[in-house]
Amino acid sequence: MTQIVPLSAEARDRAGKGTARQTRRDGRIPAVIYGGKQAPIMISLEKFTFTRVLNQAGFFTHLFDVTVDGATHRVLPRDVQFHPVTDVPLHVDFLRVSAETRTTVQVPVEFVDQEKSPGLKRGGVLNIVRHELDVTVSAGNIPEQITISCEGYDVGDSIHISSVKLPEGVASTITDRDFTIATIVAPSGLKSEEGEATEAAAS
Repeated sequence: MTQIVPLSAEARDRAGKGTARQTRRDGRIPAVIYGGKQAPIMISLEKFTFTRVLNQAGFFTHLFDVTVDGATHRVLPRDVQFHPVTDVPLHVDFLRVSAETRTTVQVPVEFVDQEKSPGLKRGGVLNIVRHELDVTVSAGNIPEQITISCEGYDVGDSIHISSVKLPEGVASTITDRDFTIATIVAPSGLKSEEGEATEAAAS
C-alpha cells in the first residue's frame, strides 16, 4: 500500500496571478485541492518543506493528508508546474480521494531474479523499455512499485505486460496490445562471438 504523508497548508483567500506571485514572494507555493464533488480549496505550502517531499521517490504515487485550518483532506498529487529555467515548483494540483477512488497513476517497475536469467548470466544486458507502468487502481491500494521477475529469460527474449503478475486490484491502462516492458540484449562481445560462430557454420 502507498505511503500516506502528512502535509500542512495555509488557506489562500483568492486565486489569480498577482496573488500567486505574492505567495511565492512570501516563500510559499500556491496549490489547489479539487474533486470529490466539493468546491476547490486554494492553499499554499511552505516552499522548503514541500520541495523536500517532492524530491522523495514515489511522489506521485503517495497519498497526502493535507491539513488546512484544522481540517484534513486525503489527496493525491496530480500535477506540479515548474519554472522553465530554475525548475522551482510554481503550483501544485491535488485531487481529493477516498480509499475506493479509482485513479490512474504511473508506478515504477522493479526487476528481480536477474541471477536466474540465462541471458543475463551469459553477459546479456537488461534493456528497460518502460521504467513505469500506467495503471488504474484504487487510491488506497497504490503499490510502491510493480515487481517483475527476470527468471528464465534468455538473450533475445522480451518481457511483455501479459507475463507480469500485477497486484490485486491493479490493471494496465493499455489493453489493446501486449506491449514490451524490457528486453534481454546481447552485449557487443557476445554478438561478435555469435556472428563468428554463424559464419563458421556457414563455411
